[in-house]
Amino acid sequence: MDAAAALPEAWSQVRAPVIVPLLRLAVAVCLTMSVLLFLERMYMAVVIAGVRLLRFRPDRRYRCDPLPEDDPELGSAAFPVVLVQIPMFNEREVYQLSIGAVCGLSWPADRLVVQVLDDSTDEMVKEMVRLECERWGRKGINITYQIREDRKGYKAGALRAGMKHAYVRECEYVVIFDADFQPDPDFLKRTIPYLVRNPEIALVQARWRFVNADECLMTRMQEMSLDYHFTVEQEVSSSVCAFFGFNGTAGVWRISAINEAGGWKDRTTVEDMDLAIRASLKGWKFVYLGDVQVKSELPSTFKAFRFQQHRWSCGPANLFRKMIMEIVTNKKVTIWKKIHVIYNFFLIRKIIAHIITFSFYCLVIPATIFVPEVRIPKWGCIYIPSAITLMNSVGTPRSFHLLFFWVAFENVMSLHRTKATLIGLLEAGRANEWVVTAKLGSAMKMKAANKAGLRKQFMRIWERLHVTELGVAAFLFSCGWYDFAYGRDHFFIYLFFQSVAFFIVGIGYVGTIVPQS
Repeated sequence: MDAAAALPEAWSQVRAPVIVPLLRLAVAVCLTMSVLLFLERMYMAVVIAGVRLLRFRPDRRYRCDPLPEDDPELGSAAFPVVLVQIPMFNEREVYQLSIGAVCGLSWPADRLVVQVLDDSTDEMVKEMVRLECERWGRKGINITYQIREDRKGYKAGALRAGMKHAYVRECEYVVIFDADFQPDPDFLKRTIPYLVRNPEIALVQARWRFVNADECLMTRMQEMSLDYHFTVEQEVSSSVCAFFGFNGTAGVWRISAINEAGGWKDRTTVEDMDLAIRASLKGWKFVYLGDVQVKSELPSTFKAFRFQQHRWSCGPANLFRKMIMEIVTNKKVTIWKKIHVIYNFFLIRKIIAHIITFSFYCLVIPATIFVPEVRIPKWGCIYIPSAITLMNSVGTPRSFHLLFFWVAFENVMSLHRTKATLIGLLEAGRANEWVVTAKLGSAMKMKAANKAGLRKQFMRIWERLHVTELGVAAFLFSCGWYDFAYGRDHFFIYLFFQSVAFFIVGIGYVGTIVPQS
C-alpha cells in the first residue's frame, strides 16, 4: 500500500523535469519527419502530374523500335540471345505456372536459354521441378535444371552460380522471374528493344499485376501500397534521374552492366537493390515500363507477409549502412543523383517512412494523452497525415473506400517495419535472416472450408496469437479510455479504432487462414 501511494508522488516529481521535455522533443522530431515525408510525397505528386500531362513516356524518351521479325537474311539472328533465370525454393504450388509462362515466351527458340535455379530442400519438390523441366525440354525449349549443394547466399548465390556457366557468355541479356511470376508471351518483345536500341540502359523493369488481390482484405491493403510504389515512386524515379531500386523480378538486365557492377552480392537480404545501386553508381540508366505488367501473387497469410516485410525493411536499412560512404565518395554520378539516392530513396522512403508511422501514431500521440502539457498541432496530427494518405491512394482508385482500413493496417505493420529497420541499421541478430515468401498458387481454390477445418482452426488459435500486437492494442485502448474520460482533443476516436486493428492482427484473424491437415 505504501508503494502504491508513493507512485503518484514519484510521477509528479519526474513529470515536469524529465517526461515533459522528452515528450516535447519526441513530438518535435516526429513533426519534422512528418513534414519531410509530406514534402517528398508532394514532390512526387508534382512530378507524376507533369509526366502525365506532358506524356513523358519511356517510348518518347528512348528508342524502342521493334526488332525485325521478317528479315530473310538475318532470320533469328536479329534477336539477341536472352537468358531467363527462375530461382526457386520448395515452390510446390507455383513452379508449373512460372516455368510454363517462361517457356511460352514469344522469342526464337534458338535465342532463348531458360535456367531453373532450384535450391529446394524437399526431395519430392525437386523431382517434380526436374520432371517439369524435362517435359519442356522435349518440346524444344532450351531449359536447364540447376541445383546447388547448399543455399549459400540464398537467392543472390543461386543467381550468381547460374551466371558462371560457359553458355551464359553467349547471352547479352538476362531476365529474372520469381517462381510465382507469369509473364505474357510478348514480354521480351516489349522490353528487349529498349536495351538493344539504347546502349546506356542497364535495366528495364516491368510492373507487377496481382492475381490474388481480391482474396482477402490483407491482399487488398498490399495492393494499395504496392500500386503506389509502381504507379508513382518507380515512375518518378525513372523519369527524373533514370534510377530506381530493382524489384528483384520481372526485370531485364544487360549482362555487361551486371558484370561491371561487380555481379550479385549476398551481403544483405536485398541483393536486387544492392546490384541496382552499384550499377547506377557506374553511370548506367534504368527504365520503368508501367504498361508492361507481369502477373504475380501477393502473400495471403499474415506469417508470410510479416517475413516479407521484415526482409524488405531490414535489407535496405542494412544496405544503406554499408553503402553510404561509397555513394558519397563516388565520382561517376552527379551530386543530384547522390542526393536522390541518399535522401529520397533511402532516408525518406526506407527509413523515415517506417519509423515515423509507428513512433508518432502509435507511441508519441497516445503518450501525450497522459501529459496534457504537451500539445500536438492539428496540422501535424490531422492535416499532414490526411494529405499523405490521400496522395497514397492515387495508385489504386478502386480501393479508395478502404483508405481507413489501409491506414489502420499500415500502422500495425509499421511495428514490424520499424523493428526491422532498426535491426538493419544496427546490423543486429536478424539482419541477414532470409525466409522465402510462401506462395499458395491455386491451392486455396481446392481447399474448401468445412466444419472439421473450422474446428481445427479454432483449436489452433493459441498458436496464432501475437503478443506484441496485443500489448500495443492494450496500450492504445487504455490511452483511448483515458482520453475519453479526461482528454480534450478527441484522440480516442482514432485510438479505439487503431487498438481494434492491433487486436485483430494480434489474435491472428487477418489474411487467409490455411487449413492444416
